Amino acid sequence: MTVTKGDRPTAAARRSRTVLVSFLGAIVRKMGNWMPIAGAVELLTETGLDAPSVRTAVFRLKKRGWLVSESRSGMRGYALTPAALEALATGDEVIWHARQPADLGDGWCFVNFSVPESARALRHQLTAHLTSLGFGNIGSAVWIAPARMLPAAQRAIAELELTEQCAVFVGDYVAGQALPSMVRGGWDLDGIDQRYREFLSEYEGEADRLAEAGVIAGTHAFVTYLSVIDHWRKLPFRDPGLPREVLAEDWSGPAAVQLFERMVTTLEGRALAHAASYWSTQPRTPDRTNAAEPLQRTP
Repeated sequence: MTVTKGDRPTAAARRSRTVLVSFLGAIVRKMGNWMPIAGAVELLTETGLDAPSVRTAVFRLKKRGWLVSESRSGMRGYALTPAALEALATGDEVIWHARQPADLGDGWCFVNFSVPESARALRHQLTAHLTSLGFGNIGSAVWIAPARMLPAAQRAIAELELTEQCAVFVGDYVAGQALPSMVRGGWDLDGIDQRYREFLSEYEGEADRLAEAGVIAGTHAFVTYLSVIDHWRKLPFRDPGLPREVLAEDWSGPAAVQLFERMVTTLEGRALAHAASYWSTQPRTPDRTNAAEPLQRTP
């Protein structure tokens, strides 16, 4: 089927989808894996999304098998399915790896595959899966990542039923091309570093303002927290947490990790408390606290 321009998701639709996924992972899982649809829509409109796009994003995730209709305490809502919980947990694993550099002494995981031309679509899917896990490409159909990525690679291969077409190894670097040079050829390190620097530029000032604020409004905490989570979770999927020994001395990843964890520590409890009021059948008390200024982003 030919995809026309009108069939492609708009930028607003893509943002609604990514913010909703971040919301499911950061908020809904901690609220018992269920959300009231009216409350969720109202909450997400606080982030600047419009209600119809949120409902459309929910509908699409339901079609993908992530959500199932379920009412609780007289409120219509949706529960996360096992497939959604598994996908979100897999994402957590990748994000955690990027926050914790691999130990060079643990070695490397190599994946080599030979998929026939008749199965080109599967070959592209496998390449996309490995890339999203943070594997780097160092040769024709040869992909590499720290050894701890072995289980994730095996899952990706098994899901596509390509086990017989792949060879997977774990081993140590012994000699030959210098590791830093090989790593630079396999990953877009400049691009990854730039995205970490953009994260730092966008949120360092806000982190300082939050630290100085006597009181942080619940709405502000929720909106800022979800913004940080949504921005951050896209970064590590190109960075498997390479050993520090193979990276440049001014690699910005550690500073970005420190800022991310600082903001989560500051905002998570307040954001969840604000969200919890939308899970209740009782009337909410308006959030009139304005001790924290609205999120200011560096141009």
